Amino acid sequence: MNVEGKNAVREAVASAKTVDKVLVQNGLRDAESRKLVSEIKESGIKFSFADKSVLDKLSTTKKHQGFIAFLSDFSYCDEEDIIEDASKNGSVILVLDGIEDPHNLGSIIRVGECGGVAGIIIGKHRSATVTDAVMRISEGSANHVKVAKVTNINAALEKIKAANIFAYALELGGENIYDTILTGAIAIVVGGEDTGVNALTKKICDGVITIPMFGKINSLNASVACGIALFESVR
Repeated sequence: MNVEGKNAVREAVASAKTVDKVLVQNGLRDAESRKLVSEIKESGIKFSFADKSVLDKLSTTKKHQGFIAFLSDFSYCDEEDIIEDASKNGSVILVLDGIEDPHNLGSIIRVGECGGVAGIIIGKHRSATVTDAVMRISEGSANHVKVAKVTNINAALEKIKAANIFAYALELGGENIYDTILTGAIAIVVGGEDTGVNALTKKICDGVITIPMFGKINSLNASVACGIALFESVR
């Protein structure tokens, strides 16, 4: 697994938990590149210099900007860690029920990090996982957010509810999100791009919340909907 580009590499280095080595292009003279090299040195992470042609061959995006960080496999946490953090800090848990698009997962992780979530819970099946592409799309945010991968989303929701955390399914046909009190520790369940939240999962939730829409299209991209709901809850 690797991440490319100055911003993504900087975030990976700052987290210092998954970076094995950084490859830096020879001859970079701009101030931002020199500063990033200094940060890598200070972190103690191994790094080496190579010609641009070497980085070009290793790059999957062709937009490495002179930096490629090689990462260990992503380290998932237990859902209990996320639930404990949410209870302690009154923060939000994002539960993703069937988000299969890596772009959506990466964007949701980035939104979640910016919104200060306790963590994100995804399923082992019928779900995108944290890959190189997801890391790139998240712009390194995945290094700062707890992500749990569980066998059973419904069982994870039951654990959340047992901790006295309210769970809301984000779906059409529910209560207007702007009329709902979403303060404190809550879980927001976001369904898959095509299927939405599973019917049984929805029944386990304490309520259904809906983002009102005023145009001719009555659906939002999952990551956009997730961002609206999250920032309404922390407003």
